Amino acid sequence: MAVNDQTEVLLKKHYYENCPGCKVDKLKESQRGLPIRELVSIWIVVLSTALPISSLFPFLYFMIRDFHIAKREEDIGYYAGYVGSSLMFGRVLTSLFWGVVADRYGRKPVIVIGIITVVIFNTLFGLSVNFWMAIATRFLLGSLNGLLGPIRAYATELFREEYQALGITTVSTAWGIGLIIGPALGGYLAQPAEKFPSIFSKESVFGRFPYFLPCLAISIFALVVSIASFWLPETLHMHHGSSELDESCKDMETPSLESPTKNKRHKFEGKAPKKCLIRNWPLMSSIILYCVFSFHDMAYTEIFSLWAVSPRRLGGLSYTTEDVGTVLSISGAGLIVFQTCLFPHLTRLLGPVVVARIGGVLSIPLLSSYPFIAMLTGLSLSTALNCASIAKNVMYVSIVTSLFILQNKAVDQDQRGAANGIAMTAMSLFKAFGPAGGGTIFSWAQKRQDAAFLPGNHMVFFILNVVGAIGVLMTFKPFLVEHRN
Repeated sequence: MAVNDQTEVLLKKHYYENCPGCKVDKLKESQRGLPIRELVSIWIVVLSTALPISSLFPFLYFMIRDFHIAKREEDIGYYAGYVGSSLMFGRVLTSLFWGVVADRYGRKPVIVIGIITVVIFNTLFGLSVNFWMAIATRFLLGSLNGLLGPIRAYATELFREEYQALGITTVSTAWGIGLIIGPALGGYLAQPAEKFPSIFSKESVFGRFPYFLPCLAISIFALVVSIASFWLPETLHMHHGSSELDESCKDMETPSLESPTKNKRHKFEGKAPKKCLIRNWPLMSSIILYCVFSFHDMAYTEIFSLWAVSPRRLGGLSYTTEDVGTVLSISGAGLIVFQTCLFPHLTRLLGPVVVARIGGVLSIPLLSSYPFIAMLTGLSLSTALNCASIAKNVMYVSIVTSLFILQNKAVDQDQRGAANGIAMTAMSLFKAFGPAGGGTIFSWAQKRQDAAFLPGNHMVFFILNVVGAIGVLMTFKPFLVEHRN
């Protein structure tokens, strides 16, 4: 019996030293200071999957025009909305599936597959020769990339408790930066044969496919990240089998002073039954609110780019793709400063619910000012537009980060993948309607420039504010409930 007991102890020790979940436990124990390496890893993974989501918006207006599918200039926004929505429709169909896969097989496989998907289908989107190819490649990019839900769970599991909020903030910040840098790259690098004729000739591949260069740049970055992601640690405690070994490997850390009877009872108690996620109102209320603000932001992103590049006679700014890229680059820099220096302090001081509420309230008068900003010219226009764009993006990322924190606090670790899958499915559905709805409303508003009530773009931003006001009302009790431990 003594030999068998000794053999069992050795087996347990070997298992503890080699199981993926326990390796992460030891990684957490080694986190004495700020875990810079882990934060950077999460940052670049999220950035690689966020960049292609909105990189098309600065040049989408011109891409649809070049496809010659719109009969009138006012109809371009209508078709642009469908291309912008196709990625999110794809994500709607598969987000829950990827969440379940992440809970069963681990976060890392879903992360790797998602980044490889960006490499393949974002490149093909840049080579689109017609409207339907653009729709198809964006749809596949969304349906095969289920990374965002699992990476949020991964960010909380990779760190010790005092750094978990920072992990979630890193995800939302990288996501927000990606949604800004992506369009900036799209604006700067689209149509290179026209902007840089000394480097790119019209007979080259970049001349024949004027929107390929920004997609290629993002795909090359994603390729490097996909190779590096093979060295990411797995955070899910995938112990593949005996639950007794799971419990035993934890008990190996400290000598047991309990009686044999108590130890035996502890082994066979088993896990508590999982809670039904749909009935978890703190989780569901934060997901619903997240969906409302996601719809609002996606519609805004579509409308902002269309509004900026549309002609002055239709209430736009007559900006080029490069001008839009400059505005979004400045917004990204401002967002980085805010998220790293101010947001953590605001969350500790006010709490995530109040931060989300304030962000929603302040965005309403801000968006109301956009039609009046279009009346400015020169330096005053650039200054006002850059300030407004920075403020709008700061508010949205603050809201989303706060809701991320509420969602992850509402569930246990073994349900976070599924919970984030539900959030991604619902959010993607709302975001899918955002570009389509925004593009349709924008096209309709451009045809009513002489209306007596809210003419032209005034109507567009009024409708956005109605959606924002609904979101603000939903941040109050009894709708939004914060989980209490």
